[in-house]
Amino acid sequence: MAHYTLNKDTIAALSTPQGSGAIAVIRLSGENAISIVEKTTKTKNLKPKQLANRNSHTVHFALLVENDVIIDEVVITLFKAPNSYTGEEIVEIACHGSVFIQQQILQLLFKHGARPAQAGEFTLRAFLNGKMDLSQAEAVADLIASNSSTSHQVAMQHMRGGFSNKIEVLRENLVNFASLIELELDFSEEDVEFANRTDLKKLIHTIQSIIEKLVSSFEVGNVIKNGIPVAIVGKPNAGKSTLLNVLLDDDRAIVSEIPGTTRDTIEDELIIEGVLFRFIDTAGIRTTTDVIEQIGVNKAFEAIKKSAIIIYLFDTHELSRGDLKLEMNLIKEHIGTSQLLIVGNKIDFENLKDLKKEFEDVPSILFISAKEQKNIEELKKALVNLFDTRTLNTTDTIVTNSRHVNSLNKAHEALVKVNEGLSSNIQSDFLALDIRYALEALGEITGQVTNEDLLDNIFSKFCIGK
Repeated sequence: MAHYTLNKDTIAALSTPQGSGAIAVIRLSGENAISIVEKTTKTKNLKPKQLANRNSHTVHFALLVENDVIIDEVVITLFKAPNSYTGEEIVEIACHGSVFIQQQILQLLFKHGARPAQAGEFTLRAFLNGKMDLSQAEAVADLIASNSSTSHQVAMQHMRGGFSNKIEVLRENLVNFASLIELELDFSEEDVEFANRTDLKKLIHTIQSIIEKLVSSFEVGNVIKNGIPVAIVGKPNAGKSTLLNVLLDDDRAIVSEIPGTTRDTIEDELIIEGVLFRFIDTAGIRTTTDVIEQIGVNKAFEAIKKSAIIIYLFDTHELSRGDLKLEMNLIKEHIGTSQLLIVGNKIDFENLKDLKKEFEDVPSILFISAKEQKNIEELKKALVNLFDTRTLNTTDTIVTNSRHVNSLNKAHEALVKVNEGLSSNIQSDFLALDIRYALEALGEITGQVTNEDLLDNIFSKFCIGK
């Protein structure tokens, strides 16, 4: 790993959200964390300078004081090095959640030698002290940001080393062969081979297959992390805005009998069975001379291209089977690889049997009444079924980070060159160079190869106090 100086300062920050609450937690980390807190506490059961003598992972009641003035009654938790989150001495102070009290305590800690923590500095120290690798550190941020059970599950798997372990196995296998190739360079004049080329080819093929599978999982991982974009499209007055409001259980979009009410895309999120969906209500698709409405129609087609799932909503009273077929041809020009869900709206349930017969050749069609909130649960189930989450129930690793995908692609490119070199009996020194490139790319994922700019970029996105 490139040189990155571990700052020995003792840092302090609020680790709970900003604002008032029942309780707030202030965290310190560094070699002077305990001694700084000792200078601020007073209690009959905890004499000055004795906090350092208490065992790690213990909790103590204390009074926090400044010039014999009590600031608050607090609970102090000790985590002694190296058995702490950062690998350093950590003290957590649980105080009452008044913003005034929080600031008083922080200023007192700064007065006695601590300094304000930077964004992500606690987790950065954990990485630099070997408590976790870089991909696990990034998973901490993902875990904090997780807003559905699926994103939480993936982040937890990464944080516990599921992804790191897979990358480490790939690196170890490559390192073994790289060592043998390097050994051949020491005996280049004797023209000997320590690395069996056939075995190396098999290994490269296996690693490439694993990398390709990891890269392909990013399509799923990205939508798990950021939400599955679902565009609701159709003709004006098909009930798109009404459907969005019903799904969200909120009057998010303006509903009117006047066609063309929606002029811009409206977005909001909803979690269905642990999966985050990002719904996009679009302008009605039709030919129009209204310049503003035409902009909305163009944005609707843009939303279609960016969506993983498209709900095509049509009014069953206005669109016949033949008309629907023509509409589908127009939509399919824009959907690419998106999943299409055709939904008939404004149904009269007395005539549902006749509707199903009329549209029986339309695959997987659903009939709903958005206004009457009929069959909405069936629509939600269909959305979940369209998004394949089966991989989440296996031990497969899902990549959710674009940085990791970039490094995996670089490793794959280097391995392609290794394969080409093996096929053309290239010299060992060139072969070793390409293997080193692959190892370096894989090392970038876990932080075995990194630089200060990369670390600054990653940890600056963390919240302060984590």
